[in-house]
Amino acid sequence: MNVHESEKLAGICEKMGYTLADKREDADLIVFNTCAIREGAEDRVFGNVGALKKLKKQKPNLIIAVCGCMTQKESTANEMMRKFPFVDIVIGTFNLPNFEHYVEAVKLGRQLEIWNEGDIDESLPYKRTSGENAWVNIMQGCNNFCTYCIVPYVRGREKSRSEENILNEIREIVKSGKYKKITLLGQNVNSYGKDLSPQVPFSKLLKDICQIEGDFKIWFMTSHPKDLTDDVIDVVASEEKILKDIHLPAQSGNNRILNLMNRRYTREKYLGIIQKIREKIPNCRITSDFIVGFPTETEEEFMDTMSLVEEVKYDSIFAFMYSPREGTVASKMDGQVPQEVKQRRVNELLALEKKIQKKEGKK
Repeated sequence: MNVHESEKLAGICEKMGYTLADKREDADLIVFNTCAIREGAEDRVFGNVGALKKLKKQKPNLIIAVCGCMTQKESTANEMMRKFPFVDIVIGTFNLPNFEHYVEAVKLGRQLEIWNEGDIDESLPYKRTSGENAWVNIMQGCNNFCTYCIVPYVRGREKSRSEENILNEIREIVKSGKYKKITLLGQNVNSYGKDLSPQVPFSKLLKDICQIEGDFKIWFMTSHPKDLTDDVIDVVASEEKILKDIHLPAQSGNNRILNLMNRRYTREKYLGIIQKIREKIPNCRITSDFIVGFPTETEEEFMDTMSLVEEVKYDSIFAFMYSPREGTVASKMDGQVPQEVKQRRVNELLALEKKIQKKEGKK
C-alpha cells in the first residue's frame, strides 16, 4: 500500500512538471512517504530527514516533504516539526490528494502541517513503478482495532471505493497492455463493500473483475481470518484469473494471546479456514504473518505459535518482534517481554520455517 501511495505522489509530482533526480543533491523536491507500523521504520525516517539539514542550507529553495502514516499521528508530526524546522511540508495519509496545493503554498512562503481526514480521491494520476504488477486500492482504513496496531488511528475507519470506479480502473490497466498482474489492496480486503449502499460482497467484486476480458491475473492482500468467508474461497477456487495464493495472517497460535490481540478468532477457527482452503484449492500457496513477544506471552504460549507453523506448513511466513506503538492498547499493557527474549523467539520461528521449507521442498 505504501508503494502504491508513493506511485500516486510520483504521479502528482510529474503532473506538476517534476522529473526524477538521480541523487538527492540534484533534487528540487524530496518526499518521504512513511510507515508507522514498527518503531524501526520511524527511526529511519528521522535519521534520513535529519541528514538533509546541510543540503537545505546549501539549497534554501529545496522543498522537503514528509508524508504518510507516521505523520498522520499528531504527536509525531509535531515532533518532526520541532526537531527539523527546515522541513517544509508535514502531512498525513488523508491529505496526499492535496499534495500539489501544498507544494505551491510552500513556494509562496508557507510551512504546512496538516493531518485532517478526507475521502478517497479517484482523480489522482499514477506513476506505476512495479513492473508487470499494477496495484489497485479497493478500500482504505480498518475497523478491527487489533490492540498492537496503529493502522486504524492513522488510516481511519474502513471506506470502500465504488465497484464501478474499481472496475473502470482495472479496464484501463488491462487496456494499456503493460500489466500481467493486478493486486487489490486494503487493510482488510474481505471487508470490502460492507459500507456501501447497497453492499457489495468482496466475492462479487472478484467475480466481476474476472469478467473483464484480457490476459491478466488477480491477487489480493491482506485477508483477516475472521472475515475470509466460504464464498471468497469458492471464487478463488473457481476463477482461473485469480492466483491460488492467499496471505492469511495468524499473528499467534495461542488463544489467550489472540484474545489479548483482539483478533476475534481462535486457533481452532483459523485451522478450520486453512482446512477449507486446502480442500477446495489443493494447490493454493498459503503465507502468514506472526508477532512474537506480545505482552505477557509465556514460553509455552510461544510454543503454540511454533506448533501452528509446524502444523500448517506455510509456503512462507513473515515474523516480527512485537513493537509497542504509542496510542495502542498493547503499548500500555503490563508484562512487556524483554528485547532479548523477543529476538530469540523470532530467530527460532524463522529457523523452524526454513527447516519446514527445506523438508517440504517449498519455494
